[in-house]
Amino acid sequence: MARQLFGTDGVRGRAGHFLTAELALKLARTAVARLEAERPQVLIIRDTRESGEMLESAIAAGVAAAGGDAWLAGVLPTPAAPLLVRRHGLDLAAVISASHNPYEDNGIKLFGSDGFKLHDDTEHAIEAELETPPPPPAHIGRVRPFDGAVEDYLHQLQQRFSGLDLRGRHVLLDCANGATFQAAPEVFRRLGATVDVLSDQPDGTNINLRCGSTHLDELIARMPDGKHDVAFAFDGDGDRVLAVDRGGGVVDGDELIAVAATHLRGLDRLPGNGVAVTVMTNYGFHRAMQVAGIDVATTAVGDRYVLDELRRRGWALGGEQSGHIIDLGFGPSGDGIATALLTLEALGGRDLLDRGAMEKLPQRLVNIRAGDRAGLAAALADPRVEEAIAREQAGLTGRGRVLVRASGTEPLIRVMVEAPSQQETDEICDRLRRVVETALP
Repeated sequence: MARQLFGTDGVRGRAGHFLTAELALKLARTAVARLEAERPQVLIIRDTRESGEMLESAIAAGVAAAGGDAWLAGVLPTPAAPLLVRRHGLDLAAVISASHNPYEDNGIKLFGSDGFKLHDDTEHAIEAELETPPPPPAHIGRVRPFDGAVEDYLHQLQQRFSGLDLRGRHVLLDCANGATFQAAPEVFRRLGATVDVLSDQPDGTNINLRCGSTHLDELIARMPDGKHDVAFAFDGDGDRVLAVDRGGGVVDGDELIAVAATHLRGLDRLPGNGVAVTVMTNYGFHRAMQVAGIDVATTAVGDRYVLDELRRRGWALGGEQSGHIIDLGFGPSGDGIATALLTLEALGGRDLLDRGAMEKLPQRLVNIRAGDRAGLAAALADPRVEEAIAREQAGLTGRGRVLVRASGTEPLIRVMVEAPSQQETDEICDRLRRVVETALP
């Protein structure tokens, strides 16, 4: 069976169409049947989508049908799952969420007993065995509530940031009507902050709807009124965060990683003295880390690749421009709430407006649509395109960069340019775009 279900972040698609209750049950039953535990213990959490309860029930049924016990923890941010799995010695966790996607979509992510997402080979094996029901178990499992899960997660956040005193800080949070709507405001208040909250009234259909880390307009508009020191916006499942300073400036993942890296290095808590980021990370980040004496490893786009690189090198900190930031010193996955708190810890008493961690270069990204994957590959292999990329990169050596790559999800060629000025950035980007369009069949 060809690998079609699992992407770089689990199984995701339109709920009730692609991601049906039947598929969710089969995935859970197959995954649990492969576990070596005599009676596997499986945590199930979800975000606030209306389809979450249906999929929760289906996954629980699949777990029990394979002889495991399903523990229903309700609505929690995705990063709570690996923390709870480790803390309670569970065998598996299933997270029901489609992250920043619209409410019509949903997804299933699986975490192993070590707290990390399942390896590609394991996902491939699950998919290959999906249509072959496992033998009946010696016993049927149970479905039980996991009481106190939110408090458990909050306790671990408070332990990690016990030295962070937010008294006197006025914080604005956008919870995207998603999984952070309870935990994020509560932990900020417990640490002493005065908190105002937007988009904390989920109704099943309003998750990510003109709110959260993918829609910052309201935060940007509200911050210059002087009522708040800093704002943070989470995505639907809480593994990403972006910040807005009191001047209305957006602080993306690149800057948040830079702030955290220099802070942790100063505390001798940056293992390997390095960070891992993706090819999309701004060139200004690389220059700032070079000045700070911090090594940088670059990966393909996707938090899975960042995490693989961190584990391979024995490093702890990495992430993406989107605000998906991993600090293995706290947990094995991106955690938006922990990242926001780490940012404030790193700032100490300073204002985010005066962060000064890096100087971003002007950036421009254009998407050029190819007719199909074959045409895309042909264009990228065209000598005219290769020569143009080499020529433009040579002209930016030490000052900026170009990146021309295929999209991993659509028949698109993405052309990205970073240069010292916006004018130079635009001119180079336009030249490359014309060459790529000429090379398309």
